[in-house]
Amino acid sequence: MGTTGKSEPIDMKLEVVVIGVSDVDRAKAFYEKLGWRLDADFVKGDDFRVIQLTPHNSQASIIFGKGVPSPKPGSVRGSERLDWSRREGK
Repeated sequence: MGTTGKSEPIDMKLEVVVIGVSDVDRAKAFYEKLGWRLDADFVKGDDFRVIQLTPHNSQASIIFGKGVPSPKPGSVRGSERLDWSRREGK
């Protein structure tokens, strides 16, 4: 068979976004107040804490914490919400 130059679409999903925060407890309280589900809050000693939260009805989560490699606090700007359900006809 010949090659048509077309490729099959890849089923990709965004699962986790790591964000930088300056105050872990304040950020956790903010997202919980929005109604986001707390998936994890792990602490190991004084130098490591990771928190994962998920918005209602979302398949994607955010992670932030202390000792977690992340972007500089406030560096995520101009992010867009993508509504793939419209594209998929849902």
